[in-house]
Amino acid sequence: MKCLRLWAGCCLLALPLAGVQALDWPGLRDGALHLRSASDDHLQVSWQPAWQADANRERLYLQGGDGRLLARREIPAEEVRGEQRWPLEAGNHRLEIPGYSFRLYRIRHGDDTAALFEPVKLHFSAELPAGMRLYFRVRPGEQAVLAGKYHGGIRRLDVERLSDGLHLELPLDRAPERPYWHSDRLELPVSRDEEIWCLRPLGRGKAAFWLDGSANLFAQRPEHLFSPELPPGEVNLELHAEVLGPTPRLGVGLPYTPPEAPQLLARLAPRAANYYSFVNVTSRNPQHEQRFRPLYHHRFGIHADTTLLAQSGRRPVLAADPDTRAGLLAWLQGMRELDGRGTHYLAFADEPNLNYPDYPSFARYFAAMVEELRRFPDAREAGIRIAAPASSRLLDGPTTDGARSRRGLDWARRLLDTYGEHIDALAWHEWMIRDLRDTRVYRDNVRQAAQLVGLDERGRPRKALLLEQTNLSSGGAVSPYEQETRFAALWWASVAVNTAQDGLLEMLNWFPAFDEEDHLKGMIGLSADGRHFLKPVGQAMVFMQQHWLDEVLRLDNDAFEVDVLAMRTGQRIHLFGVNKTAREQQVRLRGHPLNCHGPEPPRLRLLTAAQQQVEGRLDCGEPAWHFTLPGESLFVLGWTQP
Repeated sequence: MKCLRLWAGCCLLALPLAGVQALDWPGLRDGALHLRSASDDHLQVSWQPAWQADANRERLYLQGGDGRLLARREIPAEEVRGEQRWPLEAGNHRLEIPGYSFRLYRIRHGDDTAALFEPVKLHFSAELPAGMRLYFRVRPGEQAVLAGKYHGGIRRLDVERLSDGLHLELPLDRAPERPYWHSDRLELPVSRDEEIWCLRPLGRGKAAFWLDGSANLFAQRPEHLFSPELPPGEVNLELHAEVLGPTPRLGVGLPYTPPEAPQLLARLAPRAANYYSFVNVTSRNPQHEQRFRPLYHHRFGIHADTTLLAQSGRRPVLAADPDTRAGLLAWLQGMRELDGRGTHYLAFADEPNLNYPDYPSFARYFAAMVEELRRFPDAREAGIRIAAPASSRLLDGPTTDGARSRRGLDWARRLLDTYGEHIDALAWHEWMIRDLRDTRVYRDNVRQAAQLVGLDERGRPRKALLLEQTNLSSGGAVSPYEQETRFAALWWASVAVNTAQDGLLEMLNWFPAFDEEDHLKGMIGLSADGRHFLKPVGQAMVFMQQHWLDEVLRLDNDAFEVDVLAMRTGQRIHLFGVNKTAREQQVRLRGHPLNCHGPEPPRLRLLTAAQQQVEGRLDCGEPAWHFTLPGESLFVLGWTQP
């Protein structure tokens, strides 16, 4: 009955001390804090390092109740400790702490400001002190499920129903061999009345807990429980005729065998690809890749690709030994046997900043492989180019100890300084940006990559920029709440829009195309009865490829929750975008060239949260066009100029 006594005590305590005491949220790592204040308040955020903070930048986002971005706090890597204070006007706000976070955040606000924590599902969301209690609400008739996962800290979740003291326990399985995406679940009794429950995590440290079937919101006091509202948002767009550059080719990581569901791969219509070439296989059988390379090239028309040298069994560290040299030779000969169309980028190692002992070790290997390639005749005529360094992340460090000395941009700079004349492209992989509000980081990455390689007299990067692999998480640390749902579709669309926004990126690949047994993060999944199917992100890819045009037009966008890209091919213009939240958005489009009366009238198409393609209603008037975006939808607005 401890939760019942605490509930009564906190209710009494809140009355005389309202507006005096502060409420404290310690150790937040990944999630959102919904705030509702009846009077003006202040929000104080402080942070300290959790792990490898000095290698990783982070950001905090404060939104108003209407979805507008009120403040964005950039935290540079060197600011491992810090503090931010924001004034809060009376009303509703949302503070976003994007994961994966390398810092521990402590949030403080006034005692009379109601606050709800929305934890991320499956991944750990906080590091909790011993004895902390939280409250959540279950509506009448809801089948709520309390779920949790052991991440090395909290070992059990205890819950107590306040109406009658019913006590239930959810032990968290600590078996190390358990797949990452598995979790523990406890069905709560369905009630005809609204029920408030007290959650008591047992232990201390990393915590992952969440609710399915009911609002995933937790308060420190029962009287603070409320339902966040989502009034319609406003989006103002202004289109310009200025061409910024080409759109990137959208592609996928392809399997090292012929595809098992070629018809679904054809629907994805990849215009680029990422491959692995396993030197221990090709050194023994130089013709091995001819089973699938020509197939992808000729049948699927993929003429732009990148290849990573590695060994099978996910062994990434190579030396310039006879096996590696023979594997490289086999790959070069295979590329030369194609029809000479296209560009084939080669990276000599997979994420060297994560896998090699240090930079000098990789640089020595890189130099030896460059010399080996230079001795091969007609390599450039076959479209073969060198991409480097294929790092794990670009502006931030990889997820390993000593990450500060392993940042991708730093290794790329050192390689370019020494071997720049031999390097044709800057390539990297981006992981762990798992928050929909944080995807504009991808645009920052592309801009800084362009700054590193420099621009030519036409404003184009002097070396091709390749985002060779990306996904929400690296390795097998994936969540079905992300990969199997609409979330991945919204995320991928947003990443594509942001990387393409300045016309600087040449290639963007989702990794991988197909689910693998221990990496369930493909665009194409495999059902229990052995049938392949397009996951929501695959359906989004189909929709995107149907409407992806050749050149990027400049577009001004004042919205935070809606990302939009303007594109053109000839006289055809498309605005492709994504509403990343459940909020309905009212869009207003102005600028040039807009024409309601061209040879083909403007048409609005939507890919809704239900994965249905439907026609949207467009008010095509002067001086602006207006349309409405439903929540969590992709859209394309297309027309042809006369």
